[in-house]
Amino acid sequence: MVKNPTPQRIALLSALIDLAMALASLLLFYFFPPTEPWRWIVFGAWAAVFFVVVFRINIYFLRQYIYRKIKLIYKTIRQEKLPPEGKPRLIDMRKNIIEEAEQEVADWAERQRTELDKYKTWADYRRDFLGDISHELKTPIFNIQGYLDSLIEGGLEDPRVNKLFLQRAAKNVERLQTIVLDLETISRLESGQLLLELQTFDIKELAKEVFEDMEIKAAEKNLALEFKEKASSSIKVRADREKIRQVLVNLIQNSIKYGIANGRTRVGFYDMDRMVLVEVADNGIGIPKQHLSHIFDRFYRVDKSRSREQGGSGLGLSIVKHIIEAHKQTINVRSTPNFGSTFGFTLEKA
Repeated sequence: MVKNPTPQRIALLSALIDLAMALASLLLFYFFPPTEPWRWIVFGAWAAVFFVVVFRINIYFLRQYIYRKIKLIYKTIRQEKLPPEGKPRLIDMRKNIIEEAEQEVADWAERQRTELDKYKTWADYRRDFLGDISHELKTPIFNIQGYLDSLIEGGLEDPRVNKLFLQRAAKNVERLQTIVLDLETISRLESGQLLLELQTFDIKELAKEVFEDMEIKAAEKNLALEFKEKASSSIKVRADREKIRQVLVNLIQNSIKYGIANGRTRVGFYDMDRMVLVEVADNGIGIPKQHLSHIFDRFYRVDKSRSREQGGSGLGLSIVKHIIEAHKQTINVRSTPNFGSTFGFTLEKA
């Protein structure tokens, strides 16, 4: 393989050729001195040829090895100054790099602010949650303690209060148990430990079963449990049957709890192509607009005093939301005070 000639080699070769031509001219001049006119003509012709040849050789080497490189360098510089369309200039590239760096720093700062806000939100949530759960647990514990202290101090021998106080203490124990079990359920749902057992079933048949379980509570308020007129006679869904049963129990139970005497709770099912919309509606007291965005929060109560008097853990709707989201579905609520509320959630159609 022949190596590309360097500028030093090119210059040396050109100098050797020039020297050789000069020596040839000197030898010609030495052996054939121009003493006669025709020899001057020959010598002049030889000198002319000599300079033409040397000039052509030098031009060749300059064009072949130097001019081309200079032209390439010039072309490169020109392309950097006047780049083709769609390619950034060198100065623009530097400017873009600086702008990109500034944007990355700004994005990083924004991410840090977002993370900090998230941590503050979680800290506030944790503080509120601990306060709520402390309050929820404190009430039944104090009640149990009060009833037991009364029995120990002599109420146990009093037939008028002994059984009554024991029944009330037992009721508060049940409330504590409900809170603990609901907290455990939410914890398992959030951590993904509670796996869904998906199966195909008739959602209307499941709602009928829940109606039967809630029949006595509804009768106490003379409240009707019924299906909407346009509800499908039978509609199959694919979900965890027991978890959806828990959702329906919570929603229907709430509609009874906050319903009005002689009112009604109605359940409807709507085919939405690949999904089924399930709605539980009542004509009860309704929910004020400012509370709707918090209705699924843990321990959130619209009317705290009334809610606690009627029992419950304050976690029912939060569990409902977690179960529906575990199915990768959505739940929503719309309500008008004094006209009632409607909870709707979707399920995958079988």
